[in-house]
Amino acid sequence: MPLSEHEQRLLEQIERALVDDDPKFASSVRTGDRRLKARRKLQLGALLVVVGFAVLVGGAVAESVPLGVLGFLIAFGGAALGVLHYRGATGAVEPTTGPAGAPGGASAARGRSSRGRQPMKNRLEERFRRRYDQ
Repeated sequence: MPLSEHEQRLLEQIERALVDDDPKFASSVRTGDRRLKARRKLQLGALLVVVGFAVLVGGAVAESVPLGVLGFLIAFGGAALGVLHYRGATGAVEPTTGPAGAPGGASAARGRSSRGRQPMKNRLEERFRRRYDQ
């Protein structure tokens, strides 16, 4: 549904006030889609992984340990960059829970979240006790 003329004027006034108050924030909001930036960083990460492996193999062929280590670090940095920006690039969202009583519903989510806060040792002990009791 399109905005009325009054709503458009109000929106323009708000936009002008935002630009006047905080031009840096206004330019960052105006720059475009965050998903596009994340996708570029994901592509850069993939490129760094490929380049890193090439440098790693080049280090192995040249029998140069520092070159191999450099290649590994480049590949590792590219993989980290890709992993950090994967969700933003693909638009992946957290799975939502279904209604209470349904598999994966609110009661199961409540159990999962309380277990998720426990230390790993306590969760492992709980699993062991359940297996032992069966």
